[in-house]
Amino acid sequence: MDEKIKIQLDDAKGHMEKALNHTDGELVKIRAGKAMPSMVDGVHVEYYGSPVPITQVASVNTPDARTIVIQPWEKTMISPIEKAIMEANLGFNPQNDGIVVRINVPPLTEERRKDLVKKVKAEGEHGKVTVRNIRKDANEKIKKAQKDGVAEDEAKMGEAEIQKLTDVYILKIDKLCEAKEKEILTV
Repeated sequence: MDEKIKIQLDDAKGHMEKALNHTDGELVKIRAGKAMPSMVDGVHVEYYGSPVPITQVASVNTPDARTIVIQPWEKTMISPIEKAIMEANLGFNPQNDGIVVRINVPPLTEERRKDLVKKVKAEGEHGKVTVRNIRKDANEKIKKAQKDGVAEDEAKMGEAEIQKLTDVYILKIDKLCEAKEKEILTV
């Protein structure tokens, strides 16, 4: 296989892997009814005048499936952490006992589960569109390489390989979404 086409295949595979990882990261953020430390990852706390991630001022644990416990390293940080969680609008009501901040994660209603499944499908579709755009870009570069002297059959082989890669990554995204949907719908 021609060197230019090989480079396009490797490049496309790398970009598709990044798209898969991004989709996986977005799916992790969608809560599935059980408490996870990652639920408060996006929360920033005011710490000596600058906003910092909550994990830099406290330890975040889940002692059971319905509770998140945030233990600040400095007792003075309890009320700023509580305030930051309220302002983040995550749908949680934090309670502090002077030592730790507890968040009780309410069970998901059927309607909320359906909304989350829609969100999962949307994230999956976004990931697949990204993979298809990568395929389109790679095919355009292969056509350009063909104009620059790469043999036509080499270019056709390259396009076929790009299509195989696309199919593999779309299937991987579908499997990620399927697993997340199952996790959300399991009561």
